[in-house]
Amino acid sequence: MKKSLFLLLAAVLAAPTFAQKKGKSLDRPKLVVGIVVDQMRYDYLYRYWDKYGTGGFRRLLGEGFSYENTHYNYVPTYTGPGHASIYTGTTPSVHGIVGNNWFVREAGRATYVTEDKTVQSVGGTAEAGQQSPRHMLTSTITDELRLATNFQAKVIGVSMKDRGSILPAGHSATGAYWYDGVNGAFITSTFYQTSLPEWVTKFNERNLPAQYLDKSWTTLLPIGQYTESTADDVPWEGPFRGEAKPVFPHDLPTLSAAPTTQTKTTLQTAGEKPP
Repeated sequence: MKKSLFLLLAAVLAAPTFAQKKGKSLDRPKLVVGIVVDQMRYDYLYRYWDKYGTGGFRRLLGEGFSYENTHYNYVPTYTGPGHASIYTGTTPSVHGIVGNNWFVREAGRATYVTEDKTVQSVGGTAEAGQQSPRHMLTSTITDELRLATNFQAKVIGVSMKDRGSILPAGHSATGAYWYDGVNGAFITSTFYQTSLPEWVTKFNERNLPAQYLDKSWTTLLPIGQYTESTADDVPWEGPFRGEAKPVFPHDLPTLSAAPTTQTKTTLQTAGEKPP
């Protein structure tokens, strides 16, 4: 069973008067950011403490709160149920996201957690884009934010994974975007809108995936300094296709055979699949 435990980090940028004052109500924050780190246990915050800089996890712990004894009682801890449980505040028996895939008895077939054949892809391949939160049975904190502001608040989900973007954003999100590995772009579906916003299109035009795939994947520090981690070569870790061992550095240009930036752009525009 794949273990995926989640850490929810909330960064709130608010006015200086956000604290409770006598006779005054709390000012609403201007921005709330929810971050879920897939497969990161809370004890990693301390295990890798010496590796962190001052502006990331250390700042969140130093200026925020760490709820280390807060649990959702359910299994399995896949990505979909985890995201749904965090943002709905309930468990799979109530919100309906019981796995990343499950069998639907009424339909006589399996389904994917965010699969929705009633919508169409926007900016990506058909299969990657036919996604929505329809399987989720309850509202999310992001839905409640929209309701509390008479739908004036903007809620946007962004993730490499479709389920990581769609489920936290909820049913009434103003946008949700995820990565399509076929055309190398962030995409959405007609559940949200019929065309990509200009800022997403401009981001896709930068062709960042192709740029990263043109470089070797190396560690930030010398491999010997990662004393908190297990060995680089362990029996339970499989190599990428084309590698003999799953060890750093990874020769991404050779492994991916990535098209050039020009070819990548042509493929995206034409809506074709890279070779």
